[in-house]
Amino acid sequence: MLHAKGPLLTVDVGDRTATETSIDDTLEAAVGGRAVATALAHERIPFDADPFGPENRAYLAPGPLQQSRMSFTGRLNMTALSPLTDGLVSSNAGGYLSRNVVGTGIGVLELAGTSDELLAVHVTDCGVEFEEVPELEGATVPETSEYMADRHGLGPDNCLAIGPAGENRVRFASAMTFDSRAFGRGGLGAVLGSKHVKFVTFEGEAEPSVEIPNPPEMDIHREAAQSDDLLRRQGTTGSTEFINDNFALPTRYFEEYGFEHADRIGGAAVEAKKYEKRACSACAYACKLPTRDEEAGVETEGPEFETVYAFGSSQGVGDIVDVMKANELCDSLGMDTISAGVTVAAYLASEDEFGNADLARELTEKIAYREGIGDRLAEGVDRCHADLGVDNYTVKGTEFAAHDGRVLHGQGLSYAVANRGADHMYAGMLTPEYSGELDPEGTLGKAERLVHEENASAFRDTGIVCAFGSDYVTPDRLETLFDADYADLMEIGARTVRRERHFNNQRGFDRSDDGLPYKIPDLEAAIDEYYAARGWTADGIVPDTALEPIAPSAD
Repeated sequence: MLHAKGPLLTVDVGDRTATETSIDDTLEAAVGGRAVATALAHERIPFDADPFGPENRAYLAPGPLQQSRMSFTGRLNMTALSPLTDGLVSSNAGGYLSRNVVGTGIGVLELAGTSDELLAVHVTDCGVEFEEVPELEGATVPETSEYMADRHGLGPDNCLAIGPAGENRVRFASAMTFDSRAFGRGGLGAVLGSKHVKFVTFEGEAEPSVEIPNPPEMDIHREAAQSDDLLRRQGTTGSTEFINDNFALPTRYFEEYGFEHADRIGGAAVEAKKYEKRACSACAYACKLPTRDEEAGVETEGPEFETVYAFGSSQGVGDIVDVMKANELCDSLGMDTISAGVTVAAYLASEDEFGNADLARELTEKIAYREGIGDRLAEGVDRCHADLGVDNYTVKGTEFAAHDGRVLHGQGLSYAVANRGADHMYAGMLTPEYSGELDPEGTLGKAERLVHEENASAFRDTGIVCAFGSDYVTPDRLETLFDADYADLMEIGARTVRRERHFNNQRGFDRSDDGLPYKIPDLEAAIDEYYAARGWTADGIVPDTALEPIAPSAD
């Protein structure tokens, strides 16, 4: 089976040491990306670790397809113990960083320990260097990129960085690359901040160690270039009005199911502000959304649909320029737009200030610096809703994505049982429910499909393939690319989900954590079906006998 290659590079930022460990067996069994990072985290992060403590470890892992020139492969996985959910979380980001990580010749980067000083780590194909950067305390992500360019001649494509939100341990801080591409959900930027790591650079010219089958490599690339998908013009915002009109667009902190100004913040509004095409590394699909409004003096990348919801409908804001400003602010400060926007919306609900975009941006900045009420909001909705006097619209501490489980009941079931909570990328039940392939009403009988969607998403994040590539990187092409049966690839995804759940079980997670803050039909019975399909206990526990270690321990 095709798999990533290279050693595990462990960088202890407290001891200022770098050590290489062979993980050939782990890579052979788990392919790369999320599966390998999850296996390593399961064996090397203590089950009782503090997410902000030196014992937490952060993993950056490409998959084998990052050694191709194929469209939909310019992505990188990041995994750690989340300060938002208190369980394992994985996120992946696009841009150009993945190819630069591969260029160093490593298979996985592991960041361990805690530095006494604000630190930069430089990883090359010749070794690792450490640089104290006290002058960057409080610097925004673009300011950090400017420092890198001036001091080291490197661009934002070489860099993983955090902004003030990460330094201040905002629980939903993002780790950023290319200034605007985010490892968004779960607070991975706060993990780097707790280690006092401001940025990590990657540079090298290591020879490719993996041969990618062609075809289908170039067939996929050509089809991506010739596509006329709406996604290429409007990104995910192209679905805004369809969802609002036919399903639900959560509005005014979940008080309403539709937004009267959806057309002002939807796909056409975004496309009108788009000024050029832009892509991730090696991708001909070019779906990114560089937008600007000269009158307002704002230039950003996006917003995508989730940001349109979080800083638009969720806050009662109906001006795309206001949403663009919030998007730019979150990227600059280093914060997940979904959690930040929904948390701000919770505050607006408590103060009856829906529609106040100026206040929303003021609060967003206060969160990043933990100033005033921002210090409380920086903990996220789960930890501050009681103080605000609003309902707790989270699952496992994760603020809800836009795809409303109150209407899409299979997606609601997915939110309830997902190891990282109310995140729409963990399993795409929303796609078959929006399309009519599955009736969005009801939860019973959907468990088997949910298990498959979770497994497929886990393998997608392992390969690594962009979610937008699903119509091009099809199951039969995956079999050719990875020289394996599709069922075997799905089993790698299943093992990844199982390891995440087992790790979280050891931290006390069980059935009581699998729920929703609202009622949908037959949820408890559907959860029973899901556990049975997974082979877990009725309490949502993965038996110890259900998995074997495939990664070396930290000892």
